[in-house]
Amino acid sequence: MKVKVYGADLTAWVAAACMARAGNDVQIEGPQSQLEKPLHDISALRDEPGLLDQIQLQMQTGRLKRTGAQDIEADIHWLALEHNEIEKAQNIIHILAKAVPENLLIVNQCNFGVGATDELQNILSEELNQAIVYIPSNLQDGKALQGFSQPNRITIGSENNWAITTTRALIKPFLQNIEHLLLMTSREAEFTKLAITGMLAIRIGYINELANLADQMDVDIETIREGMGADPRVGNHYLSPGCGFGGLSFNQNIARFSETFEKRGKDSLLKTVISENEIQKELLFKKLWQHYRCNLTDKTVSVWGASFKPGTASIDNAPSLKLIDALLAQGVHVKVHDPEALGNLLNHYHNETNISFCNNAYDAIKDSDALLLVTEWPEYWSPDYLKMLQDMHIPLIIDGRNIFDREALEMHGFTYMGVGR
Repeated sequence: MKVKVYGADLTAWVAAACMARAGNDVQIEGPQSQLEKPLHDISALRDEPGLLDQIQLQMQTGRLKRTGAQDIEADIHWLALEHNEIEKAQNIIHILAKAVPENLLIVNQCNFGVGATDELQNILSEELNQAIVYIPSNLQDGKALQGFSQPNRITIGSENNWAITTTRALIKPFLQNIEHLLLMTSREAEFTKLAITGMLAIRIGYINELANLADQMDVDIETIREGMGADPRVGNHYLSPGCGFGGLSFNQNIARFSETFEKRGKDSLLKTVISENEIQKELLFKKLWQHYRCNLTDKTVSVWGASFKPGTASIDNAPSLKLIDALLAQGVHVKVHDPEALGNLLNHYHNETNISFCNNAYDAIKDSDALLLVTEWPEYWSPDYLKMLQDMHIPLIIDGRNIFDREALEMHGFTYMGVGR
């Protein structure tokens, strides 16, 4: 099929890459400023593992092309715009409705909110079989290609049989390992997408709340978490305490769903989750501040992990940013290591002189007065404790993800603090 993808962020590029790899003739349209950029300068491609290579490969085969707004010939038009670009989506649909008077199919993968797809459908003519289908994006940073090409569930929001059949034909290559193919109205699909995101956020917020209480009551939250997870009604999914969650899309979706409640005059748990998560991002700094009795003058502090989660170079809304900002505000010399995100962090703090970017994790802890673990990259899970003990000035570890063995560290002579431990 001929598919045109509209968008410039991760969702658009992943959709374009995967559909081209499946044999479709794909065009991707973004702003003119992006069309002129070399691919390796586009952060959405650079930050996601494997995506840049896949885009380059599909362009070499000729199945994927970058294009401007003037090229509109396609069997299916795929909207993958950012959450605040609904006016752009409306303009695109107005143009398409005039250019393709009959049998026009548009797939909406944008997170505009509940009811947005219906609003876009109102621009089109159902009598002329102009239809828009909603497919929520379930991509996770760091696993985006796999998430699109090998999903365990796909939701199609539409009541137009022709649109559903055509959409299913397009996504058939990605249905090999599917567990759930859900058909519902577009409004129900939009609601479901946000409801799932909200539930995950609430679980994270609740376990963090329990961990903070456990800190005060001399209880190990890891024991509590194990007990909770053993109950099949609860399980372990999204039940790991930490120093706050990040990620641009995740936070935006939660905030948008919370606003949906507020617009209808209802309070939402999500509003509390959002505000408490911002407080949780300050947890490691508070522990450090209290340990040194509110005096961090001339201290050197190491930070392991800057990306908002393992597997991505993105620092969007990352807990590390709030932590580093607080440390720098106290005059602390900050030494940071991250396997992927140092480039983005350097761009973010390019005017700061009191921060060092270390390519080696052990270089980051040399002569340090504390190590703060923020992102649980696999290479941090089993470090050389003896080398750490030798290299650090003060053997203090504040573990923001509870990945270290507390007993082993204390046996070696470290002072250890975790989240709820």
